[in-house]
Amino acid sequence: MIARIWRATATRDKALTYQHHFATRVVPHLRAIDGFSGASLLRREIAGGSELLALTLWRSLDSIRAFAGPDPDKAIVDSDAQAMLTTFDATAGNYEIVVDIREDA
Repeated sequence: MIARIWRATATRDKALTYQHHFATRVVPHLRAIDGFSGASLLRREIAGGSELLALTLWRSLDSIRAFAGPDPDKAIVDSDAQAMLTTFDATAGNYEIVVDIREDA
């Protein structure tokens, strides 16, 4: 399993708009890709706005390539999302999950 991590910043208002975009446009698109296994969007308040961290889960680097193209480290940020964000990473980190412990809530 691969965790793909990408960061961005936005004003507080635009961060809320991006949350909606992520849930209603990004996740449905990802669900259609074979090998997609899940997604989370994390937010924390920082000086001047919000930091966003997108975490997506994939079965393999090949499934990430089906999303990102031949360079699995390339971030895919559509123009609508770019308009909501103050800054965003041009690359994403892809990490092999080597320990995964979850507790029931």
